[in-house]
Formats: sequence, C-alpha cells, structure tokens
Amino acid sequence: MLTPLLAEALEFKSVAVPKAVLYDAPSASAKKILLLSQNYPVEVIVNLGEWLKVRDAQGAISWVEAKQLSDRRTVMVITANAEIRSGADVASNLLATVDKDVVLEIADTKLTNGWLKIKHRDGITGFVLISSVWGFN
Repeated sequence: MLTPLLAEALEFKSVAVPKAVLYDAPSASAKKILLLSQNYPVEVIVNLGEWLKVRDAQGAISWVEAKQLSDRRTVMVITANAEIRSGADVASNLLATVDKDVVLEIADTKLTNGWLKIKHRDGITGFVLISSVWGFN
C-alpha cells in the first residue's frame, strides 16, 4: 500500500520541462486537463513519489509527474503592473513594471520588509512586493 507523504508547509516547485502535462489523477492514463509552461510555479500538496498533487496560481488542483518539476524557485505576478524596484522599499528606483501572469525567478528566499528579491528573464534583478506575486511561502 502506498502511503502519501504530505508536503511540508507550503512547498513550491517549478515546471522543469517546456510543457508539463497535468492530469486529474496520478496516472499517465488519467484525463489530461492542463499544460503548464516551463518555470511556472506550483504548490505541492501531496507527494506520492513519482506523482505530485499540485495547486497552480489560479487555485486549480491536479496531478503531475514529479520528474517534470524542479526545485528551482519562481513566482508568478498576480497583480496588474507589479513594480520591480532597485531596493526593498517604494522609495527605491523603479526598474520595471511587470504585467500579470509573468513568471519571475526568486533571487533570494529571504524577505526584506515584505519585498522579495527576484530576477526577470530579461536580466533585471530587483525587488517586488510579496503581495503582488504567488508562489512564495
């Protein structure tokens, strides 16, 4: 009998492959319900070893093969026009404004006054308010 391992408090991973297939059950013969792009963050809810039950940024719950995910940490912008600043405060220089649903790499997992250090795919590194992103515990 397989005993599921419950994930530690809010464990996040990201999609490691160009397109990850999400299923409605932990089996490759189950119904395919969604494709997620590379680097998309997911929250791990249940770990069955080869299969993980995950939640996406929209709150949908599904199953994915564990080998399609990595420990690389990313977050997704959940607000319109999230600001990337040079420092961890609103008085710092504005480096960029990012649209909703853009994925950002976490550059440092330590929060600074509610700001998270991130890296944009275009190379910009700065700080974003934690309240404007999803995928960080």
